[in-house]
Amino acid sequence: MASPDRASGVGGSPEETELSITLTLRMLMHGKVMAGGSKGETVKRIREQSSARITISEGSCPERITTITGSTDAVFRAVSMIAFKLEEDLGAGGDGVSAGRAPVTLRLVIPASQCGSLIGKAGAKIREIRESTGAQVQVAGDLLPNSTERAVTVSGVPDTIIQCVRQICAVILESPPKGATIPYHPGLSLGTILLSANQVRGHSISKG
Repeated sequence: MASPDRASGVGGSPEETELSITLTLRMLMHGKVMAGGSKGETVKRIREQSSARITISEGSCPERITTITGSTDAVFRAVSMIAFKLEEDLGAGGDGVSAGRAPVTLRLVIPASQCGSLIGKAGAKIREIRESTGAQVQVAGDLLPNSTERAVTVSGVPDTIIQCVRQICAVILESPPKGATIPYHPGLSLGTILLSANQVRGHSISKG
């Protein structure tokens, strides 16, 4: 089995390769989006119907990190369900179906070392993704606090967002992160983040 965010060691046709990859996707979301009731019915339903493993970070911050892991197919199913849930929530907040479908926004969290491949030379890759999917894509210029990750904001109707996320995932699978990644955690201190990153990677971090 391929390790998360890596496509190495997998043979066969592109279709077979894609199905056998284990993908991990991190998104920054408001906790209430995935809660869907007192017992988290929304996230439970998405887990069951997508077959993806979904975890939501703990903390008192309004924004949480939602981590989706599974086969590429399972991850894309989960992203699709989340995008349609966001659209449903937006529709419930207003009166206007007549105004057309409101754009949905997802914020992906991606190691900065992979963002160059996503942007491409002179912005060619990100421009290609925008034009082929119809979604708006923006890569943040600054790192998220106390991390080596950046936010990648994707906006559009759910159908275009799903196609856009597929293309972004294809790029990051082809360009694994370089060096150690310090993951972003909303509202945590640097010391806690270093400890967490150390535990996730399974080896020590030099404290200089």
